[in-house]
Amino acid sequence: MTLQNLPTAEDIAFYNKNGYWLSPKLFSDKELEQFREHHARVVAGEYETKRPPLSRDPEPGDTSKLVQVNNAYWTDATIAKLTLHPLIGQIAARLSGVRGIRLWHDQLLYKPPQSGKAGNIGWHQDLGYWKCLDKSKAITAWVALEDVDEENGCMEVVPGSHLWGPLGEDHFYHQDVEEQIKRIEEKTGQRFSTAPCVLKAGCVSFHHCVTIHGSRANLSRRPRISLAIHLIADGTRYKAGTTSDDHTSNTLLHPADGEPYAGPYFPVLFREGEPFANIWITAT
Repeated sequence: MTLQNLPTAEDIAFYNKNGYWLSPKLFSDKELEQFREHHARVVAGEYETKRPPLSRDPEPGDTSKLVQVNNAYWTDATIAKLTLHPLIGQIAARLSGVRGIRLWHDQLLYKPPQSGKAGNIGWHQDLGYWKCLDKSKAITAWVALEDVDEENGCMEVVPGSHLWGPLGEDHFYHQDVEEQIKRIEEKTGQRFSTAPCVLKAGCVSFHHCVTIHGSRANLSRRPRISLAIHLIADGTRYKAGTTSDDHTSNTLLHPADGEPYAGPYFPVLFREGEPFANIWITAT
């Protein structure tokens, strides 16, 4: 693990201004080959650990639309090593300005080739689904396992939208993304302009939990495969009485109001001043 992969002061300033940041390549070609192999197994419903994910949609065998597998790291040791990688945690902590980072949950994603509107991911803010968190320091690391660009439906973000505050635009499965744009512009009075997160395999995009993002159709003949790792600041607590009380992560802990998210369901990836554990990936 080298300092050259960590965000600089200029990178952190960019993140604070725009609500996202794109990393250099963090993983080697050999490691990416392993990740892709195990990603395909999970999509097919082959769970190495014999433990199923927390949820998935659609069921194994159906790749006609976007496949989303929640807590995929339960199912496969190689996916777990990626989800819990300390370098991702350290980068997230630096960008967020916190001393420690825990896993909230992961989402293994498969966007099928030439999927049309069925592959769209509507414009949304992650915090809209996570109102039960008492801190707005949550951040997502989106790992590209293949090259992603506008042709195969890369993620797009609205720079600076994390400063607009929560908008109630929480429509992950909304497929008419153009209709959404008009509504958001009317609601905010802001021009809706996106930046594509074009990434080479092994690079990672990081975005703030209030940054508006989504993606359009995969027009290519290749699937778009990735892993989204949702992270929270160490010390984040459960805030009762929100519309996110029924979030799947709350079903794991059954927290009381004010109780911290901690323990084995929300493992620490990085904590300032503590040694890294299980470091096994070195970028090349």
